[in-house]
Amino acid sequence: MAEFTLYCFSESGNSYKPALMLTLCGADWQARGVEFFKGETRSPEYRAVNVMGEAPILVHHRDEGDFTLSQSGAILLYLARHFGRFSHETEAEEFEILRWILFDNHKLTSYTATERFMRHFRGKKGDPAAEFIYSRAQDAWKVLETHLAGREWVAAARPTIADLSLCGYLFWPQQIDADWKDYPAIGHWLDRIRNLPGWAAPEALMPTGQ
Repeated sequence: MAEFTLYCFSESGNSYKPALMLTLCGADWQARGVEFFKGETRSPEYRAVNVMGEAPILVHHRDEGDFTLSQSGAILLYLARHFGRFSHETEAEEFEILRWILFDNHKLTSYTATERFMRHFRGKKGDPAAEFIYSRAQDAWKVLETHLAGREWVAAARPTIADLSLCGYLFWPQQIDADWKDYPAIGHWLDRIRNLPGWAAPEALMPTGQ
């Protein structure tokens, strides 16, 4: 058995965040595919593992027993502590990382993932509600673009879990209807993440949820 099991699927940017972290850290992990589009996360069996009915779920198979947690931000914080990588070195960095993870969860991923699901997977492009959410996603991209102008990484002088959180849904520009030429700082930042040793795309790390 691998040390870590990650409940995940390749279409999920939230799943991609810990999958990428595990891969970059050289962890011994295995993907446990989630059939999201067939309704698995709504099943009683799945909700017994995560009452929120969401992916990802991380199971760390420790000597004293399995440790299970969900929510990508919490998982990234746990893995950073476990591996001692992509974490903070000062108190200021600690809270700057947390600030951007919270912004990502509340704003950038929240709107980007929702508009992608509605406009790309549900075919609701043009629907007023979907277009409103898309406009909010664009607002979040503008915030990130402004922050990244003149700097290489989000929260420190090196990559941290803040970067791994924020990038989760941004490697599908066609699906989220983004042209990174319009956001050059984001585009260059994503290239730097791609160049991290061991980087892999979501589809290379996780099975489909179809």
